[in-house]
Amino acid sequence: MAKRFGAAFVSLCIVFITPAGAEDALLAAARNLFEPIPLTPPELPGNPATLEKVELGKMLFFEPRLSASHAISCNSCHNLGLGGADGAPTSVGHRWQRGGRNAPTVLNAGFNLAQFWDGRAKDLEEQAGGPIVNPIEMASTETDVVALLRTIPGYGVAFAGAFPGDPSPVTLDNAQKAIALFEATLITPNAPFDRYLRGDHDALTAKQKAGLALFMEKGCADCHNGQNIGGGMYARFGATIKPGAELLPPDDKGRATVTKDADDTYVYKVPTLRNITLTAPYFHTGKIWSLKEAVASMGAIQKGEQLSKDEVEKITAFLESLTGEQPKVTYPILPPDGATSPRPAL
Repeated sequence: MAKRFGAAFVSLCIVFITPAGAEDALLAAARNLFEPIPLTPPELPGNPATLEKVELGKMLFFEPRLSASHAISCNSCHNLGLGGADGAPTSVGHRWQRGGRNAPTVLNAGFNLAQFWDGRAKDLEEQAGGPIVNPIEMASTETDVVALLRTIPGYGVAFAGAFPGDPSPVTLDNAQKAIALFEATLITPNAPFDRYLRGDHDALTAKQKAGLALFMEKGCADCHNGQNIGGGMYARFGATIKPGAELLPPDDKGRATVTKDADDTYVYKVPTLRNITLTAPYFHTGKIWSLKEAVASMGAIQKGEQLSKDEVEKITAFLESLTGEQPKVTYPILPPDGATSPRPAL
């Protein structure tokens, strides 16, 4: 109720008080709901960052030999040149198999309450190991991954440097820790909206400010709020109007598959809207390619609102202000195979 009251108050202010007062009211309401992305990566509990661990994690993020085919890396589905996603409805995995859901962006993922659409991984570290051993994705096993890494001399050196107190550092657990720390560095600060939240009134255009006011007034911020403009809660997809099977496949039960609770059927983690202009197609099915169409669909499906064309245009303009500075990552030179390294499974 407080959030909706704040949004309604903004609308009244825009009409009845001076332009300067309306500007201040809009910013105050926004600060009550959102936070800027920080300039430094989040800390991962129990996994302190070191330069050596982050560098190892970067190598492993780009390492295709972690997959059975030696052709798929983390970056294949979370391409850092494509907003941390892959620009496909669902990702291509081992032997051209297709995953069941759209690949969420890895950018700013460290600010989410959990990982994957259904939240089955509690953090980045747990998430990092999932695709590696998933038979549809990278199709390796823990035994195969460790055996491979131990036959590559360069990785023996890198793991020893990253985990100096560990007598046997080359493990999948340590690989996941390193990958998680690298992924935590993939933040996108200083978006126009971040600068606005920090007090730069000119960081947003008049149209984007109108879209921000609508975003709050229409209740979009009920779910898409906080630092990541999403990623902080779970919500039922189709809360007001249940969409058709193309957007809500009946056999994908969402979070209920994890919790075994029927009340979680068709419940998913609310996605971040950070860098949303870079990460089409949208929704867990990846069936909507137009951001304007996604905005209109969410208004109807989640809020029961038939947004006008003008409202969709303004909200979309606001969403464009959420694109931040993209990570600048130097592609790593990966160590060559050793004499006994296993060959790809084709």
